[in-house]
Formats: sequence, structure tokens, C-alpha cells
Amino acid sequence: MAALLILIPVLAVVLLNLPPRRWADPLILPIAGAFCIGQGLAALAMGPEAWAAPPPLAQLDLIRLLGTPFPVDALARVMFLAIGLVGLCTTLVVRLWRPEPERSFKLSSLLLLILAAMNGVVLVRDLFTLYVFLEITAVASLVLIVVERGPAAFEGAFKYLVLGAVATALLLTGLALFFIMAGSARFDDVAAVLAAGRTSRFELVAIALFLAGLAIKAGLVPFHGWLPDAYTAAPAPVSVLLAGIVTKTTGVYTLIRLAGVFGHQDRVQPVLVVLAMASILVGALAALGQRDLKRMLGYSSISQVGYVVLGLAIGTPLALAGAVFHLFNHAVFKSLLFVNAAAIEQQAGTRDMDELGGIGSRMPVTSTTSILALLSTAGLPPLSGFWSKLFIVIAAWQAGHRAVAAAAVLASVVTLAYFLSMQRRVFFGKVAPRCAGVQEAGAFALVPAVLLAAVTVGLGLSVPWLFDTFLLPLHRIL
Repeated sequence: MAALLILIPVLAVVLLNLPPRRWADPLILPIAGAFCIGQGLAALAMGPEAWAAPPPLAQLDLIRLLGTPFPVDALARVMFLAIGLVGLCTTLVVRLWRPEPERSFKLSSLLLLILAAMNGVVLVRDLFTLYVFLEITAVASLVLIVVERGPAAFEGAFKYLVLGAVATALLLTGLALFFIMAGSARFDDVAAVLAAGRTSRFELVAIALFLAGLAIKAGLVPFHGWLPDAYTAAPAPVSVLLAGIVTKTTGVYTLIRLAGVFGHQDRVQPVLVVLAMASILVGALAALGQRDLKRMLGYSSISQVGYVVLGLAIGTPLALAGAVFHLFNHAVFKSLLFVNAAAIEQQAGTRDMDELGGIGSRMPVTSTTSILALLSTAGLPPLSGFWSKLFIVIAAWQAGHRAVAAAAVLASVVTLAYFLSMQRRVFFGKVAPRCAGVQEAGAFALVPAVLLAAVTVGLGLSVPWLFDTFLLPLHRIL
């Protein structure tokens, strides 16, 4: 059944491109939304034993190439839920954006392909197939960034393309070295060879190359140059998709999944700690000086991804639980902030926070959900972001990284500072002249905003149950 998460969106794109466009255009976006709903419900409803069963078409060569059987564990289910949730919100923001039919059809087709590719990244268990799905996601994302064809879009896409090419070269070189060492690209075979320690001359180089390539895709400092420009230049629904789940899947999730394959915690940990702390601090400080709302959110994403990588670097059960939990939380609250940014831009016609002001009374739902998202991002109780950051900070302190834990707490204070500045400039105070006619953007902005805000609050209140039954046992998988 897990194979259907790849096959269904691909088949939908193929079949909907066969009939005349006037027939397929009204169908493709609802189909994408329905698929996201189904994926999210399946991730919540199906037990691990059902997901781990081989797919019914396992005898087909096509399915074999995708890596049967598909062992879907709790971490994969977290990602399936996040992909479905953010994908659904993206389809709604597409309707809010209201592109012309031709552009809407292309965007929806690429959205389905990205959903299939991200599901493939989550499902596969060999490095080569993982690389293929990473590149499919990257190419489709590149096209989505330039769908509006403006100068800013081409600039953001060019930076994405250049650094993406560097990441491709690093991943392919690392993949080749792993294949030379193990004679196979399967996770289990590579892990066995690395654990045996017979190829020490190449293993550190291969691991370093792969980590650098994934750090580019995750937008970690100092490989983050493409991220703020790409997020800012992309159309509103594409920004939701990129910030909400694409970089989380292709970069952060893949780092978490491969950490168990690479092993050598004593060698990899210092590098990951440095990357994490650089991202946390640089992202938070850079966000302080931004005027463009989406650009500020882009730098904030860099900082929050750093917390996930820090939890991975610490490596204790509590830290890993916090890393996975914060990965999901970041997908939720950052998608919420970009949905609200889309609503503000659609109503006010600008993202410049110095030109906005006083729209909280005119957009009360957007204002309220933004407060919930920013408080969760900054790590204030009882919202979900508080718990995931608390797990990571406590784990760092217990592991002896007390300076790191203190710096992580300080960065959360900086996060609260720039988000409160954003809230004051955009929603509070006197109504700016250009915002005199602003009102709520409508259901296609309010529904995803309320849904994501409810998830943020609900998860925060459910942590005592989630911790014992789900979060802490994650370390057995990782």
C-alpha cells in the first residue's frame, strides 16, 4: 500500500495531461487536495504492521526499482502526515492566489510530482534511489519558483540552481564512494561496511560529502545563501510548500534518516553541532533586520532547522524525540506563517512591514493565528514548539553541552524579539494608509490558518500522552 503514495500522484499527472486541458483543469487541484487528505488520514489510521507489509504489486519490476518492501516506521508516518498536511494547505493557497488556468494547471501538476517525490524520499532505503527522488523534488521546485517569471523569481531560482548543482555533485561523489566501499547502495549494506571500519580511508570523505550536500538542501549555515531569496521570490503557494515541507524532507529528514546509516557519532557529532549552532544564531540575528515579511520568515526557517539538527547531533533518546517533534512542529507553524503572509500580501498588496500596520482589527483571524505561530516558534508554553525546544535544550544540558543549551535559549529570546516586532509593525498600531481597505482574505486563507493553528495548540496540550506513547520510543528507530 505504501507504493500507492508514489504511484497515485504520478498516474494522476499522466492521466490528467491526456484529455483536453479544459476538462482536466478543474479536476487536478481538487485531486491533489483529496490525495493529501487521504495520505494524512492513512498516516494517522494505519498501524505500523500494515504499513510494513509488502505492496500488492510487489512482483512488478517498477515496484522493485522503488525498493520493496517499504518498511514504514513511526518516523516515516510523521513525515507522511506533515507532507499531507502542508500539501493540503498549499492547494488551498493556490485557490487564494487565483492564477490563470494555464499556470494553475502547471502548478498543480508539479505539486503532485513533488508530493510523489517527497513520499519516495521517505520510503526508499537505498542511496541511489534516494538521490533520484531528491533530484526530482529539486527540479520541480526550481520550476515552481520561476512560475511567475519576474526578475526576482529568476534571481532566486538562479541561486537555487547553482547551489543545487553543487549539492548534486557532492551527493553523487559521496554516493560513488559509498558504492565503491560497500558494493551496494542499500542503507543496510552501507551501514554494515561503515560499522566494520574496513574502509577508513574513504568513509569520512564520503560521509562529509553527503552531509554537505544535504546541508545545502536543508539551508544550513553556511550553505543557506539560496534559501531567503527562493522563499521570497516564489509565489505564495510555492513559498508555503518550500518552507513548510520541501526543505524539511529533502534536507532535514534525510539527515535524520541517514544518521543511523553513517554512524560514527563521535566523528559526526561535532560537525553537526557547529552547523546547528551557526544556523540557530545566524538565522535568528539575520531575521532581526528584515523588512520583507517572507524574507524574515526565510531566515527564521534557517534558525529553526538548526534546532532539529542540534537534537540530531546530541543523539540521546530525549534529543532525538525533540528533533523529530520539532521537525513536525516547524512544518506546521512555518506553513501557518507563510499562509498568513500570503493573505496579507493578497489583501494589502505588499510584504514590506514598514508599509503595513494596524490590520489586526481588520484581519482578526490572521492576527490571532500569527500570534499562536510566533509564540510556538519562539518556544513559549503550552504550544507545541515549546515542548520540542525544551526536549532539545534539556538533552543538550544533560549531555554536557551547557554553553550550547544556553545559546539555544538565547536564540529563542531573539526569535521572540523579531516576531513581536513583526506583529507590532503589521497588526498593531494605527492603520496604515494603504491598509484602509484591508479585510480577511477569505476561506482559502482562513481554513488552512485555523487548521494549522489548531494542530499547534492541540499538539502542545497533548504532549504528556505523545511523549510516553510515541515520541520517546523514536530513538529505537533512529
